[in-house]
Amino acid sequence: MKKFIILIYGIIAYLIFLVSFIYAIGFVNNLWVPKGIDSGIEIDTINALLINIGLLSVFAIQHSIMARPVFKRWWEKIIGKVAERSTYILLSSLALALIFWQWQPMTMPIWTVENTILSFVIQGIYFMGWFIVLLSTFMINHFELFGLSQIVDNLKNKVTKSPSFRINYFYGLVRHPIMLGFLIAFWATPTMTLGHLIFSFITTAYIVVAVKFLEEKDLKKALGTSYQDYQKKVPMLIPFTKFYK
Repeated sequence: MKKFIILIYGIIAYLIFLVSFIYAIGFVNNLWVPKGIDSGIEIDTINALLINIGLLSVFAIQHSIMARPVFKRWWEKIIGKVAERSTYILLSSLALALIFWQWQPMTMPIWTVENTILSFVIQGIYFMGWFIVLLSTFMINHFELFGLSQIVDNLKNKVTKSPSFRINYFYGLVRHPIMLGFLIAFWATPTMTLGHLIFSFITTAYIVVAVKFLEEKDLKKALGTSYQDYQKKVPMLIPFTKFYK
């Protein structure tokens, strides 16, 4: 019964992630969803800025702390190793939902592309960014990354093996193609407002800092010289550059 409950819990967490991921595609570029990044009644600029920074900080703190190996080991003692990843995904998705719900629009235009063809091209680049994000998860192990492999193996009385270090497809161009996809999606817009610019700038800064000083540090500890050699050969975020470290 406990294994079945964990299975249901993991599936629900994954479905909530899917909903938040799809909603994010609409939210960032004001497409289809009830509330986009520029939707709603504007309030005082300073208050809007403080609220939006606070919302992004909640996500950044949750996302960073819960991803650290020290926290994971402590958290697994409470919630169990099998459900740890699903819980991380669930709380990350809820933090995103909080951003969608409480984000304060700041609609002063920074740039607007009026040429129809160029606007369509930029929108195409926007969707390409999200496609890179999704495709990159399958180039490692999508179902392990989002906790499904762990709960299915648990149901079968198996222990999920730690993923082996492999350099697949996009990972031969940059070390963090998922983050590259996010950066493309956040900046590729035919209409950039002040609120969207703040969102893109803060998330970009967070991605660079978190990847360089947190995730890369953990990967070097976990993988040793294999990852250090990988760092020397493949850039961190920008393909075909010397941006290695």
